[in-house]
Amino acid sequence: MVMESVVSELEGTLLKDPDPFSYFMLVAFEASGLIRFALLLFVWPVIRFLDALGMDDAGLKLMVFVATVGLRVSEIESVSRAVLPKFYMDDVDMEAWKVFSLYDKRVVVTKMPRIMVEMFVKEHLRADEVVGSELVVTRFGFATGFISGDITSISSRVAKLFVDEDPSLGLGRSTSCFRFFSLCKEQMHPPFITKENLHNHQLRPLPVIFHDGRLVKRPTPSTALLILLWMPLGIILAIIRIMIGVMLPMQAIPYVSRLFGGKIVVKGKPPPPISGSSSGVLFVCTHRTLMDPVVLSTVLRRKIPAVTYSISRLTEILSPIPTVRLTRIREVDAEKIKHELSKGDLVVCPEGTTCREPFLLRFSALFAELTDQIVPVAMNYRVGFFHATTAGGWKALDPIFFFMNPRPVYEVTFLNQLPAEATCSSGKSPHDVANYVQRILAATLGFECTNFTRKDKYRVLAGNDGTVSYTSIVDQIKKVVTTFKPFLQ
Repeated sequence: MVMESVVSELEGTLLKDPDPFSYFMLVAFEASGLIRFALLLFVWPVIRFLDALGMDDAGLKLMVFVATVGLRVSEIESVSRAVLPKFYMDDVDMEAWKVFSLYDKRVVVTKMPRIMVEMFVKEHLRADEVVGSELVVTRFGFATGFISGDITSISSRVAKLFVDEDPSLGLGRSTSCFRFFSLCKEQMHPPFITKENLHNHQLRPLPVIFHDGRLVKRPTPSTALLILLWMPLGIILAIIRIMIGVMLPMQAIPYVSRLFGGKIVVKGKPPPPISGSSSGVLFVCTHRTLMDPVVLSTVLRRKIPAVTYSISRLTEILSPIPTVRLTRIREVDAEKIKHELSKGDLVVCPEGTTCREPFLLRFSALFAELTDQIVPVAMNYRVGFFHATTAGGWKALDPIFFFMNPRPVYEVTFLNQLPAEATCSSGKSPHDVANYVQRILAATLGFECTNFTRKDKYRVLAGNDGTVSYTSIVDQIKKVVTTFKPFLQ
């Protein structure tokens, strides 16, 4: 039986945008810093001019050089694994992918260096082979900024994959610079109009659940320019907003924050403060950013302690609410939570880490064992420029990036306190209670429940299991210096 095969161009075919410039901008920003980001934007008119002269290959090489020269290959790989897949997925042409996915052997051809696309194309688009240019790397693991091969050599490498049998189908633009179409028995060009029976096609690209990086929007030239112009004002605005949270009483923050662009949308009815000697209420929240407990306290107009694990010491110092640091030792953490509940209300995020996409990670069942007074709270947020979470970067910058956004919006939805029959007091297991709370919160937000955990997230984004080791102040200062050093490259 002959294996049906397809060869598809990535840019302009599987991805709608034929211009890879914004992906190089992401590498420049996330792997190096603001100066390289600005420099690459500065040479964009030169790249466009070269394209207009028909020197596409020269323009591509200039992009690669500015974006990668001097970077460690491990840093480029990290961005390609943790940052780029989200932006690629947002740009996938689903009609092209439906055609692509029908074939047994799937090959993708790209103008970009293979290292930038291979993980996404193989894991999410289910390709078997990726053919692209190769970065030239020094023996010390640094990119020289040059690539080996050109468009012609890439096309010849495609031909070597099909020595015995020509590809059944070639997908790509009619104006493509690649020459593999002559190998294919059939050709298709965008726009792709799929047959009716393909609309019920069950196979889907693997969704991107975890992703890292600070930029919310793909930095096209216009978006990148807007980010650069906004950044000085955004830093000033972030400092003002943080000082408001630290200095003003909790009751005044909702009113003053509106003057500086912040907005909180509240749904549902929050429970009143506890009275007498009764145990406190445990607010069980979805975890979107480290601001979740702070926003909850702002809505309730009182400071409610929050249990934490991996936030930085600086964040703890700046926090306007008390924090209770967990150890990940179950017995120790259980005693800490019980002690705090005996004093009053408490906030916990049982996912254990943040997730940006519309998915909820598996809930730890520990909270269900410790109290029956559980109030689920669905938290969500919207920002325009910068993400307020990171797996591979310095977490102390999380609140700064959050408050640098022009109009950050938080949505807080209070659900009813769990009835006694839905808690462990009625004989339910802690895991059943935790799963139930996860389901009702997911339904409220329109999210999907998953069994992924903190360890799964950090293995994908950072190559470790997310375990935090607390270092000395000297080591933390060194980490700060290392964080800002790339801005000077």
